[in-house]
Order: sequence, then structure tokens, then C-alpha cells
Amino acid sequence: MTRSDLYVEKCGECGSKDLVYDHDRAEVVCTNCGLVVSEKVVDHGPEWRAFDQEQKDRKERVGAPISYVMHDKGLSTLIDWRNKDIHGRHLGPGMRARIYRLRKWQTRIKVIDSSERNLAYALSELARISSRLGIPKNVQEATAVIYRKALQEKIVRGRSIEGMTSASLYTACRRCNLPRTLDEIEEASSVDKREIGRNYRLLVKFLSLKIPQTNPGDYIPRFSSKLGLDGRVQSVAISIINTALEAGLASGRSPTGMAAAAIYIASVLCGERRTQREVAEACKVTEVTVRNRYKELVEALLPEIVRLGAYWDLSPEEIASNLNIDPAVVTEIYSSVHDQQEAQGRPMVTSG
Repeated sequence: MTRSDLYVEKCGECGSKDLVYDHDRAEVVCTNCGLVVSEKVVDHGPEWRAFDQEQKDRKERVGAPISYVMHDKGLSTLIDWRNKDIHGRHLGPGMRARIYRLRKWQTRIKVIDSSERNLAYALSELARISSRLGIPKNVQEATAVIYRKALQEKIVRGRSIEGMTSASLYTACRRCNLPRTLDEIEEASSVDKREIGRNYRLLVKFLSLKIPQTNPGDYIPRFSSKLGLDGRVQSVAISIINTALEAGLASGRSPTGMAAAAIYIASVLCGERRTQREVAEACKVTEVTVRNRYKELVEALLPEIVRLGAYWDLSPEEIASNLNIDPAVVTEIYSSVHDQQEAQGRPMVTSG
């Protein structure tokens, strides 16, 4: 039997794909007709059993998994700094001198050529920036993979290591749907965001990377938390963003600007008003951007905004006053939406 026996796709008798692996009998069985598809399958798992995490940790005999955030992927040899043997006894003078020389040469041969030195420095820079921004481990791994590819393709040559590392991190954040702006990475890395943007475009072009479109809704929880807004405001803001995306209003506009305007509208509707200046500072955009995106959203999505305001028990007059809109227009939309809700047999206003 070979390892591929575990990956039989379908039963040879009835063609069913409902196969199960019987660990006790080492067989692959079809649940539809009962045919034993494979037998005497080799178990590639450990020979020991563990009933809790403590037993598992004690019985495991392998090291840590490969990590791309270490320049040697975590596979290098490490000579302990303590001058003791395996039994805990202190080493003699001659052996201590020998171990000292081994440690010295071990440190020297870890980084052999310029590429290794470049990679080691870039990954240390990545660790520093990630620590400041709170980047999760999976995004750090993705960043290291992107930088390694760029180094292999010689894209890094002639460019600053800090700039390429920051661009790789921004690229990984975009690919992993982790909302981090160029301004935030610029602040953490001390690299000009224009340089980061140029390097980002180079990486996307020469490595043929597919970057998903940024969703403004991804920024809302973090920005709302900065402003001290509760989950209700976040829910309304995300609803506004989703409606704007369906209407195509986010195309060609800054995601952070759209998120800022949605948060401002939601805070007004839910009675937790924040000024445009406060929202702009939390989202790292200008007040003019918040004001312009706010006007665009209100003009295009007024029926949806009125409906959301009514859901939170706001009267037409309150909605008009909070959003600085003509009360007659709001009242007309409010009545129209109310009639539609009644026609569908649903109440217009529900309690939060």
C-alpha cells in the first residue's frame, strides 16, 4: 500500500465519493455500498496516544514548524550558551574553549552572502514594524514570502530594504484583507508613503500578484473603537457601506474616506454624535474628505439612511435636524418607506 491509498477519490464499485478511513482496521470503506476500497493502509501518525495537551507536548519529538519570518526558516543549529553537557555537568577548561570557538563560527556562518544579510535585516525590520502595528503571525509569514520572492527576482536590488519591506507588508495586508493604510505603515516604518506606494506597484507588477479590492467596511470596527462607538453604530455604518458598494459609490474613492463618512452618519443617527474633526483624526483623513463623502452618501442613499433612522426610533424631524436636510424631503421619503413597509405587512419602526 502507498500513501496515495488514503486519497482515493471514489468507490470503484458504485462511484460514490462518500469514503471513510477506518483507523482500527486500516481500511478505506465506501459508506454507500460497503466496499473496502483500500486495506492495510499505513498510518503515518505518531505511534503514541495523548489524552490532553500536556501529554501531547511531553511526548512530541519534533521541533517547531518551518517559519519564513526567520532568515534560515528556523532550521539552523543553535549551540546553547550554558557551558554544561547533556547530564548538566560543567565542562572542563579545554572543552569550554572549544565550544566558544564553535559558537563564534556558528554565528559567522549563519549569514553567508549579501543576499542572506539582506534577508536577515529585512526580516528583523519586518518584526519591528509588525510589533508596532500589531500584525498577526499569518500576515507576517505572507510578507516574508513576498519579500523572498522579490529578492529571488532581484527586484530589491538598488532599492532600500526598509522601503521594500514596508511595501511587502502593505501588499500582504491587502491580500489577507487586513485593514492597514499607507499612512499607518509610513508612521511605523519611517519610510515615505510615496516610496512604499512605488515599491508596492513594482511588487504587484513583477510578481504578478492578484490584489483584492479594499472593502471600506473592513476599517469600520477599528475606527469605531478609536472613537469609542458601540456595536450599534458599527452595524449601521457597515449597512451604509454595503448599500454604497451595491450602488457603485465607492469606485475610485478612498476606502478610509468612505468609512469615515459612514461612521459619521451612523453616529448621528444613533445619537452618539462625533464631530467631523474627531472622525477625520481617528480615520487619518481630512475634514474636507469626510464632508465631501458625507454629502455624496446622503444625496445618493437618503432613502436607506431615513429607513435606518426610523429603525432606531428617530422621527423625520430628528433625522432632518441631525443630517441638516430639508425636513419636507425627509418627511416625504419617510412616508413613502412607511407605506411600503405597511404594504408588505411589516412595521416601520422597531425597537433596538
